[in-house]
Amino acid sequence: MITLLAFVIVITVLVFVHELGHYVAARSVGVRIERFSILLPPRLISFTSVPDGWEFRLFFFGRDQQGKISWGPVFKKFLPRPGRKGSLTEYTLAMIPFGGYVKMSGMIDESLDSEINHQPYELMSKPRWAQAWVMSAGVIMNILLAFILFAWITGITGVPEVSDQPVVAQVLEGMPAEELGLEAGDRILTINGEDVATWDEMTALIRPLPNQEATLRWQRGDEIFSQKVLIGVDPVQAGSDPVGMLGIAPEWHYQPVDFWGAIQAGGRATFNGFGLIFMSLRMIADGSASFTDIGGPIAIAQYAGDAAAMGWIYLVQFMALISVNLAFINILPIPGLDGGHILVIMIEAIRRKPLTVRTRILIQQIGMALLLMLIVVIMYNDIWKLIFKP
Repeated sequence: MITLLAFVIVITVLVFVHELGHYVAARSVGVRIERFSILLPPRLISFTSVPDGWEFRLFFFGRDQQGKISWGPVFKKFLPRPGRKGSLTEYTLAMIPFGGYVKMSGMIDESLDSEINHQPYELMSKPRWAQAWVMSAGVIMNILLAFILFAWITGITGVPEVSDQPVVAQVLEGMPAEELGLEAGDRILTINGEDVATWDEMTALIRPLPNQEATLRWQRGDEIFSQKVLIGVDPVQAGSDPVGMLGIAPEWHYQPVDFWGAIQAGGRATFNGFGLIFMSLRMIADGSASFTDIGGPIAIAQYAGDAAAMGWIYLVQFMALISVNLAFINILPIPGLDGGHILVIMIEAIRRKPLTVRTRILIQQIGMALLLMLIVVIMYNDIWKLIFKP
């Protein structure tokens, strides 16, 4: 239950913030918002901004004009506010707890609505810089959210500071240290007979030994152990110049920071989030990682549940990292994503004339088909790992 709840919270917050970015940017350049929905349809309640007030509607099962039972408005009420101009925007609270969406006038999106009347309030009637601003605002909001969350958490917990003592804090699964039997709290004493006084000294002795045997001597409490082990290869730096890796992590603690320290740490963490994405793509490209390692909704739900079980701070950190990933994915120049819309805007700017509505719809259909295939593959990976991996 905690896994599902954590997943819903993470996805809903991230998508809501993303769509809020589009909403604010669209309003800033005079684009009419037809609907702003929190969560996904079917609608439950809605408030529509109309002249001199608001129109409230409650949705539930009822009989339509043909006497058939269907989901629709069962209660309506006008809430007067004399003098209000009314934007005709419908603000909706829906029922499916996954994010939300914004429907803008004059935009061909996932609904493939081709009704473009070239009115001044439509997106396609705005200058191309304004269109690009509207389409990039969701990505900007996700980056800003990640930055704020990282900075906030840093302000609460402080900045992690790594200890230079050669003491094991964590043993990585599937690495030589696990095979050797190292445990958290063990202190490395020597490597191939050379004394180790600091973590950096230990690292300097291990890095030149990829795929080579080394004799480690370590202390656990009052006991001393000594054994040979085959040093592994750092997967991050695998390639023509491999680097040795034992598979252990050092101890660390938190140092308090002031406001500006938290801001700087938030910026670094956000930047590093993008760095992790590029590193992962590089590993897939050079074969040190597989495409099947990419996780989808099921993997995100599992990680969100694990983070929530560890505490709310870990869940917020996870949300920030996923927000960076969402920003990166959405800015890719793939039709159907925000980056695809920006690509179309750039093509129109180069051509100095807009594409036809039919062409835009075709591009959107192709992009949605490609995204659907990618989603199917990723979901297959998720399900396979869920069933067959321990």
